[in-house]
Amino acid sequence: MNGFRLTTKAPDSQARAGELHTAHGTVPTPIFLPVASKGTVKALSPDDLKTIGVEMLLANTYHLYLQPGIAVIEKMGGLHRFMAWGRPILTDSGGYQVFSLAGLRRVSDDGVVFRSHIDGSEHLLTPELAINYQESIGADIIMVLDECAPPEASRAQIEEAMQRTHRWAERCKKAQSRNDQSLFAIVQGGSYPDLRRMSAEYLASLDFPGYAIGGLSLGEPKKTTYEMVDATVPLLPGDKPRYLMGVGSPEDIVEGVARGIDVFDCALPTRVARNGALFTDTGRINIRNAAYREMPGPVDRACDCYTCRTFSAAYLHHLFNARELLVYRLTTIHNIRFMVRLMARMRAAIEAGAFAAFRKQFTENYRPTDERVRLEQKEKWLKKQSNAGAETI
Repeated sequence: MNGFRLTTKAPDSQARAGELHTAHGTVPTPIFLPVASKGTVKALSPDDLKTIGVEMLLANTYHLYLQPGIAVIEKMGGLHRFMAWGRPILTDSGGYQVFSLAGLRRVSDDGVVFRSHIDGSEHLLTPELAINYQESIGADIIMVLDECAPPEASRAQIEEAMQRTHRWAERCKKAQSRNDQSLFAIVQGGSYPDLRRMSAEYLASLDFPGYAIGGLSLGEPKKTTYEMVDATVPLLPGDKPRYLMGVGSPEDIVEGVARGIDVFDCALPTRVARNGALFTDTGRINIRNAAYREMPGPVDRACDCYTCRTFSAAYLHHLFNARELLVYRLTTIHNIRFMVRLMARMRAAIEAGAFAAFRKQFTENYRPTDERVRLEQKEKWLKKQSNAGAETI
């Protein structure tokens, strides 16, 4: 049976633990979803993911619609069978990818006309089609089609996109025909607290099974992200799951959980892994640095992943220098396992009534990427993705 059950509330913060029930199993929350946009987590097999402890994945309707096509996936028995993943899957509607196409799309109340970043062919995406495609794919949790306004948009443009998102949410709900999938609404409103509150109140009145917070982690300062979450969460139903879209830095996830968020997704852990950045409890390290050339121990002695149990930091350093493909698998295993362990540790702290102490210790020990450097990197990445045509991972 689909649904969400809240099991524990932290006495010292808004953090909470729960269970997300789906047709393909029950997953504990808070939970982080690795990104498998095209039906795969880059460099890893389904067996790798299961061994790491991954309970749920995110796939993307935009990418799967363009390649291999919804009809192919349906003919193969649905996305779970197609990608040999028997555990739960959440699919994004593809709205973010479509709206990142900039000059390649035209939006109206009817929907979005866009050109494929693969071959330039023209396509139409409406709220009804977004639901139809996700029902055909067969994901456990599906998302409404929303309009994600860019951070640099004016307040009037952001409010217009928010209102369109509300209208599309109603159409998506009416279009849904399967009762074995949970449809989540998406709160928009840019960096304006009053718009965020307006969006949350309106969508909460429509009684969706779950609610996402979208349009963040797009290059705005972390302080702004946290402020928007603070403005939104109190107005969302307490008995429904809350999903903060596209947030994947460990420090941001800890802060999100502290604010009552249950579900997270992001390509960041896998993307930075392929560039040599590995997570530890004290922050990211760059395995390509000369300091690791002769380091005999693992990257992280506290980590129980296959990479850390088996290989030295010196070996990973060598693989990167030699441009050996194995290194992408090994570093990705480590970063995803770090995220799985982080979520499990937070859940245990919530259940023990000690989340505030966990948060304090984590914050004191973890060194985030410099804010200025982070924003510069994010801006370059977003520009690269826009130029490449929505290749988000």
